[in-house]
Amino acid sequence: MRMVFGLVLILGIGLAGFAVYMARGYVSEYQAELQAERAARAQIVPTKEVYVATRPVRYGERLKPEDVRAVPWPETALPEGAFLVADGTLFPKDEKELRTVTRAMEKDEPILAVKVTEPGEDAGVSSRLSKGMRAFAIQVDVQTGVSGFLRPGDRVDIYWTGNVVMNGPDGPVRGDITKLIEAGVSLIAVDQSADGDRNNPSIARTVTVELTPQQVASLAQAQSSGRLSLSLVGASDNTVAEAANVDQRTLLGIEERKVVQAEEQKVCTIKTRKGGELIEVPVECTN
Repeated sequence: MRMVFGLVLILGIGLAGFAVYMARGYVSEYQAELQAERAARAQIVPTKEVYVATRPVRYGERLKPEDVRAVPWPETALPEGAFLVADGTLFPKDEKELRTVTRAMEKDEPILAVKVTEPGEDAGVSSRLSKGMRAFAIQVDVQTGVSGFLRPGDRVDIYWTGNVVMNGPDGPVRGDITKLIEAGVSLIAVDQSADGDRNNPSIARTVTVELTPQQVASLAQAQSSGRLSLSLVGASDNTVAEAANVDQRTLLGIEERKVVQAEEQKVCTIKTRKGGELIEVPVECTN
C-alpha cells in the first residue's frame, strides 16, 4: 500500500512539473508574440482614404464616380490638393454636374484639385486662370513661336522688336531695337487647345499667356507697334532673365562716334588810334 502511494505521489509530482514547464513555455511564447505585435503596431503609419483613378483618364473627360476608388494613403505623404473621402468634396451631394479633367492621370494616380475643374466647368482657358489674372493672345509663327515646341504649362520670355528713334552724331536717326519686356510668362493655351499633355509639335498661330491687366496693356501696345518673339524657359529653370536691350550698333559692335566741340578761345585786345589808323594790341583777358 505504501509502495502504491509512493508511486502515485511520484507520478503526481512529475505531472505537476511537466504542467509547470508547459505553462512557462506557453507564457514565454505569448509574451514574445505580444511584443512582436506591439512592435508591428508601432510601425503602422497613420493613413487617410483618398480617391485615385481606376483607369487612365485624359484631358477633357468628365470624371465619374466609377472612374475613382478609395485607397488608404499615408498622412505624412498626402499630395497637396488630394480629395479625401471623408470630405466628400469630389462629388458633392448637392451638385449634379461632374468635374472635367484638365491634366491626364494614370491608373491609381491620386485625383488632385489642380487636375480637374470645379463641378460643371469645362476644361477651357478660364479654368486655368489664377485669381486676378487675364488671358492674352499673342500671334506667333515658326520663327517667333520656338518652332512649334510650345505646350500649355510652359514658361516663356517675351521680346519686342521695333523701330525707334535713336540719337546719332548728326542728329536723330531711326533704327531697330530688340528688348526683353516680360520674363517667365506662363502659357495657358496653344492655338485653341489648353491640353498640356499633347506631345506632337505643331506650328502654332497664336499662344495665350496669363498676365496681369497692366501686363496685358503693355503687351497690347508692344504687339501693335512691333513684333513679339518668344523664348522657351527650361522646366527646372527658376532664374529670372535679366533686362536685355540690343540695337543694331550693339549687335554689330559699332561704337557711337562722339563729336567733341572745341572750346572757342577768347581773344582780348586794346584798340588805339594813331592819326587815321586804328591799331589793336592783344592783351591777357580778365573778367
